[in-house]
Amino acid sequence: MIDGRFGSRFLAKSGGAASWVLIAGLLLPAPARAQTEPRAIVAAQFQAQLEEIARAATGVVGAHAIDLTTGETFGVNDALVFPQASSIKIPILLELYRRASAGEGRLEQRLAVRAADQVGGSGVIGRFGDGTSELSARDLAILMIVLSDNTATNMLIDHVGMAAVNRTLAALGTRQTRLQRKMQRPEESARGNENISTAAEAAAIMARIARCELPLSAELCADLRAILEIPKDAPVPFTDPIPSSVRVAWKPGWITGVQAAWGIVALPGRPYVLTVMVSYSDEAGAPSAVRAVADAAYSHFSRLAGVTPYGTRVPPSVLEAVSGRRPPPR
Repeated sequence: MIDGRFGSRFLAKSGGAASWVLIAGLLLPAPARAQTEPRAIVAAQFQAQLEEIARAATGVVGAHAIDLTTGETFGVNDALVFPQASSIKIPILLELYRRASAGEGRLEQRLAVRAADQVGGSGVIGRFGDGTSELSARDLAILMIVLSDNTATNMLIDHVGMAAVNRTLAALGTRQTRLQRKMQRPEESARGNENISTAAEAAAIMARIARCELPLSAELCADLRAILEIPKDAPVPFTDPIPSSVRVAWKPGWITGVQAAWGIVALPGRPYVLTVMVSYSDEAGAPSAVRAVADAAYSHFSRLAGVTPYGTRVPPSVLEAVSGRRPPPR
């Protein structure tokens, strides 16, 4: 409360009615400031967590998160270039679907499985006879994403063309994300010819998928995402902190000393994108870092799901109904 004598002196010096506006401002609450400062503190806490995880990890950790509701971003070492292992299969999937949307190819086109295509890390398809079976391009895409089948992947690289994959990546605005070799080519890795990306660029690609900001029809965009959402039995603990009821569109990758994961987490009321990459690590350190980042991200965005401007949490559906807002992207 402003003392009456102080108010009289203030008015005498500053000259009358206009000064009451300033005094009224001092007496009234500042909702904008009250709303902004606590949320900024919460955001700073999450950013600090990411930085601490990277500092304490074995190896080098890069991560990038995007709040799909507000567009706010968080990151650590997110401009560093990392090897991607099987996470690079998402750009191959994108190019396959771009071709189908542009009328340059059909997802139903059948491709013969040849002995020359078969490589390690291919599950049952690696045991098929030479030319005795054919699979559609879409079926090969499912094998590539869900089982991380390397024979299916190499067949799709031949089908769409490595240069075409990289042209599409360039058209999406990425400068450091490139497909440069087929799967299971250790001699190429030894030469430094690696499949690469950054956490920030990979997150931007996943945000485009989430919003369907791609050169695809809405139908094909939804089908592409549906393939990414098929559950995976993957040893990368990206989804460990996330309840099974929450849909996750993602693709992990791992090779010795390296892990990566690109994902869209359809958390009700607060969907988000998260990418995590680890290199120069070891068998225990890499998955531990991935899980720590995934845990910190889910904790952060869960606290924001259905939150009011003052930090009260209500069901997201209630918040949307009262505010009249359209639901955010899935």
